[in-house]
Parts: sequence; structure tokens; C-alpha cells
Amino acid sequence: MRRKHNFKNLKVWEKSVDLAVKVYQVTAEFPNEEKFGITSQMRRSSVSVPSNIAEGTARNTSKAVLNSLDISLGESFELETQAIIANRVGLLDQETFSEIETDISEVQRMIHGFMQTLESNPY
Repeated sequence: MRRKHNFKNLKVWEKSVDLAVKVYQVTAEFPNEEKFGITSQMRRSSVSVPSNIAEGTARNTSKAVLNSLDISLGESFELETQAIIANRVGLLDQETFSEIETDISEVQRMIHGFMQTLESNPY
């Protein structure tokens, strides 16, 4: 079976992998008591973004790809909410939070753009 998109060639996938790596690095500095709390949640959300993009590219219809991208977009908003909470409770300093928030916003724009492209050019 030939895929329409190779996820490894997608800039949105690459950017979201970079974001997940950054989240892992930042949350490694969180206190141990957060290991099964916000640390775990942020890591899970950040990994779900590129994972769902990759999963979607294996689908045979635009509708199925769009569904995976929609899930990925939702995970990015979940991650953004978790980053806001981490910042407000003092786990993320303002500079780091701003960097992560900027990266999340960029990934969200890229996912949305990919979705718009698929909606206007279905296969």
C-alpha cells in the first residue's frame, strides 16, 4: 500500500516532534512528586501530537486523515492548557512557558493549514 503522505517528510510532523522533545527536556526538571501528575500528562499530550499526524498519513481517505489531524490538534490544545497550568503553579518559568506556547501555536497553525489543504483537495 502506498501512502499519500510520508509523515517523516511533513514539516508539521517534524515541528511537533521537536516540541515533544522540548517538553520532555523541560518536564525532566519538574519535581519528582509531579512524575505521575502534570509531567506525565504533558509528555503524553506532546507525544500524541506527532503520533496522530503519523497515524493519519497511513489512512486511505482524506476523511480518515482529517480525523487523525483533528485528534492531534485537540492534543495540542490539551498540552497548551497543561503548560498554562504548569506556568501558573510555578513549574514553568515565564521564558520557558513563552517558548513552549509559541511552539505550540506554530504547530496548531500548521495542523490547521494541513487540514484546510486536505478539505479543499480531498483524495
